[in-house]
Amino acid sequence: MTIRTGEELLEEVRAKVREVSAEEALRSAGPDTVFVDCREQNEWNLGHIPGAVFIPRGNLESKVEALVPREKRVIVYCRSGNRSVFATETLEKMGYENVASMKGGIGGWADAGGEIE
Repeated sequence: MTIRTGEELLEEVRAKVREVSAEEALRSAGPDTVFVDCREQNEWNLGHIPGAVFIPRGNLESKVEALVPREKRVIVYCRSGNRSVFATETLEKMGYENVASMKGGIGGWADAGGEIE
């Protein structure tokens, strides 16, 4: 068994999943796109993308199917873009075909001019 650091594991997963910039995510916003916020409750309370679905990373597998249709485009975000990479990999394994992680997280979204509520 190969032992990897957390950073090595993150980079390995990042190389396998699709990532989009905050600017691309802004352009994708619309009725066919679902934003999934995989941060914790206290982070969500500080501000989130309007209309986003809140599913903390630890609850993703048990909650997502009831909240996010598989036929939608899904963009997952967190604070900085690391947890969302792992969440994106999980959604792909669960059969979500059009899913991406947003680089830079909610900070990148705000920097790109995205609204926060």
